[in-house]
Amino acid sequence: PGYQVRLLDPHGNPVPTGVPGEIYVAGNGLARGYLHRPQLTAERFTANPHHDIGTSTGTTTGTRMYRSGDLARWLPDGTLEHLGRADDQVKIRGYRIELGEIETALTTHPHIHETLVTTHQDPDGHRRLLAYLVTDTPLTP
Repeated sequence: PGYQVRLLDPHGNPVPTGVPGEIYVAGNGLARGYLHRPQLTAERFTANPHHDIGTSTGTTTGTRMYRSGDLARWLPDGTLEHLGRADDQVKIRGYRIELGEIETALTTHPHIHETLVTTHQDPDGHRRLLAYLVTDTPLTP
């Protein structure tokens, strides 16, 4: 109770049933942001322009929404179908990992010019990170 889930297009407009959109969450228990991460907070926690949304405890006027980064669509029966991520974030062993941040960190090495980081699922079902590197010299461990 007191929460709303919205599927919005890249311009912040609600999407119709069957059309993919990004999941936004609003409501009374929404966090204020990420601890000691003001830039990430500004990116993910946005003003809620949907002032007409009512809740059991009142309206959401003046509240914020959390931009989840997850893509979904409403099915005709009202079910929310998760479609994946809108970004390169993955979840491994309970940790959310931004693949782009790893790629950026790897390219700080003077001999690494290009990177691609992805995930691989082992036959036993465990997901692991894989990094492919383009270097100007052979790297030694």
